[in-house]
Amino acid sequence: MDKYFYNEASAAKLGWSPSWFGCERFNDDLIDAIVKYQKSKGVTADGLCGPGTYRRIYTDRQEKLHTFKPTTKNNKESFIIYNAEYFNIQWPKVKLWFEGDGYKMRKGFKRMFNKRHPNFFVCHWDVCLSSESCFKVLNNRGLSVHFLIDNDGTIYQTMDMNDVAYHAGSRKWNDRSIGVEISNAYYPQHQAWYERQGLGKRPIIKDAVVHGSKLDPFTGFYPQQLDALKALMRGVHDATGIPLATPLDRSKRTNTTVSKKAADGRFEGFLSHYHLTNRKIDCAGLDLKKLIQDIK
Repeated sequence: MDKYFYNEASAAKLGWSPSWFGCERFNDDLIDAIVKYQKSKGVTADGLCGPGTYRRIYTDRQEKLHTFKPTTKNNKESFIIYNAEYFNIQWPKVKLWFEGDGYKMRKGFKRMFNKRHPNFFVCHWDVCLSSESCFKVLNNRGLSVHFLIDNDGTIYQTMDMNDVAYHAGSRKWNDRSIGVEISNAYYPQHQAWYERQGLGKRPIIKDAVVHGSKLDPFTGFYPQQLDALKALMRGVHDATGIPLATPLDRSKRTNTTVSKKAADGRFEGFLSHYHLTNRKIDCAGLDLKKLIQDIK
């Protein structure tokens, strides 16, 4: 068997790289490093990174992610994680789940040991006062989401994007997607709470239409949350290859109702939850087309 070819094919299929074993290329050094690792785990030491070896080193990397976090080049960037790899994001306020002030989902998700290839990203609002409250609600309900965006624009990554979060509803949506909950209590009656916290009043959205109906006025996102969302969308695009696209209506504006292609799980790009089902209205008023234009 050509071990070089096998390992190259395995890496392409499973999503690992020689760097996982401390090497730079698919060569004899890599085969020797795999053999050494396999011996340390008490499995057949053949120098081939098959599914069994991959699962073990993936788990080891997940446990030790904090030990090889890259150093930021400046104070305007940070990192997010996909398939146990770090990817740059042009946003300074990012907290990862294994960091002391991060949020780690402990149930309501599915750990994946093969590389997942999500094809869309779903935006939600959380109808909570903060990301901390949202995190508690999700855990209590046995649900999960990959990212939270707090009132001040802090992005919390709660799990590897390679894992399946239970956030969108249907399995066909969860299996194919990445999700974010953007903090927003939605009802204007909560404005006083935000002011007491020193956050200021939220914008009021007065003319939003979803599924053909105009909604009563509700609170919108803070500017810093929208800036964080744009940075996150760009970072997710760079990491996963999810296209910078969103469902459009016949007038080429952001679609305000269900997208059949999205509901079928076939759309590739960035969505609001209402694009998947007429039982949801989040994130009405969010102009994803405009955000994508800003990113580009």
